Amino acid sequence: MVPVEILGVRQQQRDQEIVVLLLDSAADLAIPIVIGAREASAIAMAQAGLATPRPMTHDLLRDVLGAVGVALERVDIVALEGGIYFAELVLSNGVHLDSRASDAIALAVRTGSPVLCSAEIVALAGVEIVDVDQQAEVERFRDFLDHVTPEDFLGPPGGGTQGGGGRTG
Repeated sequence: MVPVEILGVRQQQRDQEIVVLLLDSAADLAIPIVIGAREASAIAMAQAGLATPRPMTHDLLRDVLGAVGVALERVDIVALEGGIYFAELVLSNGVHLDSRASDAIALAVRTGSPVLCSAEIVALAGVEIVDVDQQAEVERFRDFLDHVTPEDFLGPPGGGTQGGGGRTG
């Protein structure tokens, strides 16, 4: 398992898919995970430090863990099968819970917990970040994260998504 940084969410221009990007800085590889618009909004809002008037699902889960005295020690991205990423929530009481990668990442952002990714997945799905243009894109993306709002992830009126079509992480 290798530590990865959550760069944030981005909509791919060529195919309009939304991805969360994880960065293995030691290997200069980015791992894109296709996620749904709701999950993208949950991750982006937490990274931007935006609060909602009422707790969202990931906020509620964070609060429930705190109320029962259990912490999220880390998130492990453990498998990639058929384009779907599988994750585990590793809790302070030793319990490992199966999770969608997008939900696990949204919770990790809210709790400040580290995210680790299987080295095999990094090698298989990682995209090399080596040239200046790509590094500049990462910097633009980080700047975007600093200024993103939930409305940035809403589609055109009446054009909602259907939950990722089976490829949601």
